[in-house]
Amino acid sequence: MARNREGLLLLLDVGPSMHGVLPQVEKLCSMLVQKKLIYGKNDEVGIVLFGTEDTRNELSTQLGGYENIVVLRDIKVVDGDLIENLTRIPRGTVAGDFLDAIVVGMDMLIKKYGETNKGKKRMCLITNALCPIKDSDAGTKEDQVGLIAMRMAALGMKMENIVVRGSLSGNANQRIMNENDLLLDLFSKKSSVKTIYVDSPTALLGAIKTRNISPVTIFRGDLEISPNMKIKVWVYKKTAEEKFPTLKKYSDKAPPTDKFATHEVKVDYEYKSVEDTSKVVPPEQRIKGYRYGPHVVPISSAEWEAVKFKPEKSVKLLGFTDASNILRHYYMKDVNVLIAEPGKPRAMIAVSALARAMKEMNKVAILRCVWRQGQQSVVVGVLTPNVSEKDNIPDSFFFNVLPFAEDVREFQFPSFSNFPISWQPNEQQQEAADNLVKMLDLAPSDKGETLQPEFTPNPVLELELIVDVVYDCQRFFHHLELKSKHPDAPVPPLDETLKKITEPDLELLAENKSIVDAFRRQFELKENPKLKKSTRRLLQEKPSGSDERNGDDNVSDALAVNSIESKPVTKVEKIGDLTPIQDFEAMMSRRDNPDWVGKAIEDMKKKIFNLVENSNKGDDYSKAVELFVALRKGCILEQEPKQFNEFLRRICKFCQEKNLGSFCDLLASKELSLVTKSEAIDSDVTDDEARSFFVKREPKYED
Repeated sequence: MARNREGLLLLLDVGPSMHGVLPQVEKLCSMLVQKKLIYGKNDEVGIVLFGTEDTRNELSTQLGGYENIVVLRDIKVVDGDLIENLTRIPRGTVAGDFLDAIVVGMDMLIKKYGETNKGKKRMCLITNALCPIKDSDAGTKEDQVGLIAMRMAALGMKMENIVVRGSLSGNANQRIMNENDLLLDLFSKKSSVKTIYVDSPTALLGAIKTRNISPVTIFRGDLEISPNMKIKVWVYKKTAEEKFPTLKKYSDKAPPTDKFATHEVKVDYEYKSVEDTSKVVPPEQRIKGYRYGPHVVPISSAEWEAVKFKPEKSVKLLGFTDASNILRHYYMKDVNVLIAEPGKPRAMIAVSALARAMKEMNKVAILRCVWRQGQQSVVVGVLTPNVSEKDNIPDSFFFNVLPFAEDVREFQFPSFSNFPISWQPNEQQQEAADNLVKMLDLAPSDKGETLQPEFTPNPVLELELIVDVVYDCQRFFHHLELKSKHPDAPVPPLDETLKKITEPDLELLAENKSIVDAFRRQFELKENPKLKKSTRRLLQEKPSGSDERNGDDNVSDALAVNSIESKPVTKVEKIGDLTPIQDFEAMMSRRDNPDWVGKAIEDMKKKIFNLVENSNKGDDYSKAVELFVALRKGCILEQEPKQFNEFLRRICKFCQEKNLGSFCDLLASKELSLVTKSEAIDSDVTDDEARSFFVKREPKYED
């Protein structure tokens, strides 16, 4: 057997108690084989059914016993016929004995591979474990399990037990179920056996290990606690993003009679001179360049090597900190697991002592890591203790990469608590939102967790955009299998089980319709109609002496809506003369740098001041008022009330000094006063102060 080739034997319970779940088992096993045809085309797979009416296996023929067990397919390289076998699994008529099936599976693996290829032989048992196990003539059932487990460990065999329970198992004898669970637990304790309990078709779909990925270390060396203390450790990848199968270019130019044609497409690039496009520039005359402003700076390979940062391979402890200081959203990239070097008892003791001390003190460690010699990148990450609950599994650590300052994206968003009371939810709205969140809780206290990560296919892989056609991973593999036989086969529909992952639970929504309706009533959505009139006309048509507050609100809202609707796609860096309000809104909404808010406010102040100062008999006052409305609303949204209030005081003082009081009168008529504390929490202006700001004082005359 090749290094990465796996021998897998599927042990499937087809007894009457499993009939209801067998369609999901067929889909699960078909998905496994479809993936192997892509990722492990040299893997070998066999199928054993137990709970059948017939008996067809070598052990029964040679030794007798082992009844109601049928070898549906011997262990052979995966092919399309295997998928056909799995889509039509025969239903059994008698109770199945999973212990006999395991013995038959072991016998098949031993006869196929002998005692070699340890770690590459695997059995997958799928059953509900609800049927009684036959008594043994050579001791108790526990003794029999112990002997089988010892033999499996000696031969390097692995096994996965997928036990179907919950709503999928129906009525069961509790005594028999507990006895079988005890036997399966003994397997887990005495050999490389993993037992998984599933209670839904979705969990069943994600329970089986569809790809055999050999663990490969990314680091083997010392964890340097100090210059005088080092621990021998290995680092593996714990999680990694599963990539979609790579689509390759295919050429049909080869003659149909050429049996050895690879149909590969090779791409060659030629670099030609700008002065003479017919002249090809050879590699030795080419050099890389980097843009620096309007120039291109050439950098030779020797210069590039000279400036490269070449740190030494190492994993060093920088210090410890409280676990609460490292927030979950700081984690980047994949997760690694750090373990003591196998076969080093002192290293295991040191790692265990360190992990347990950190766990007890609620601390995490900060490490500086260079995984390979010559690696240019250095990562700084957090080491979190993982204290094992099982005696046969040693303690370890999880490692997550942390961001550097350049990796952090800071976006400024005002707190809801800083908004006016009228913008904040009332008690009824808050209660409706609380009930909606509780209804959609994936881990309620009275039920098991839904969509557990270890049992749920990766949502990223479920939907992929390939040539403008949406596939899910399972559909893609199924589609490949169909097209291999029928080139014109259409894309299969989305499986109902996968809809449980990608779509809301319709049953849950129907059961809690009253909660959804209550939330909808509390947060009624209304369409904001497009305003045909320009904001300038809205301001001009409103009587100057009107004291209707609602009209002003509509004007400001219209300005905001118009500015958002006409917001340019390109990034605005200054306020122009053509569309100043739109430019202001665009600059205020930029989050690539926190300085844009301050710059937008300052530019708007200058624009307003210039309009007022250079106005000819007040002809630009109406435009200045429009800008004032936008500035006031923007300062409230971004919690900058002091800047607006200081500017309003300054411009009113300027108008009094320059005898431009008519502009202040226009502001007063529009009730564009100071921003109060009820509108923005950072303001120090009361409502009474804002109302009395534009109250004119009677001039004093001297005798």
